[in-house]
Amino acid sequence: MTPALLASALFLLVTVGYIGLCAASPFGNCRKCRGMGHAITIDRKGKTKRGKDCRRCKATGKRIRVGRHLCNVAARLHRDGTR
Repeated sequence: MTPALLASALFLLVTVGYIGLCAASPFGNCRKCRGMGHAITIDRKGKTKRGKDCRRCKATGKRIRVGRHLCNVAARLHRDGTR
């Protein structure tokens, strides 16, 4: 098997796997708050406590995946174009 054929097969496998992941689980953990929905702060006594809500995910801890967002944009564009 040539290296180019192997690389393209691997790329195809990774792409199909990511499409399957986006279809099965369209939401992933927020990268800023790591899925917690808020920051963790340490008070003056050294105890951890809940901080401010995450603005990026609006305190849900979940964000839509990039692949799912692109799929939604493509579907919206197709729907608007065929009306």
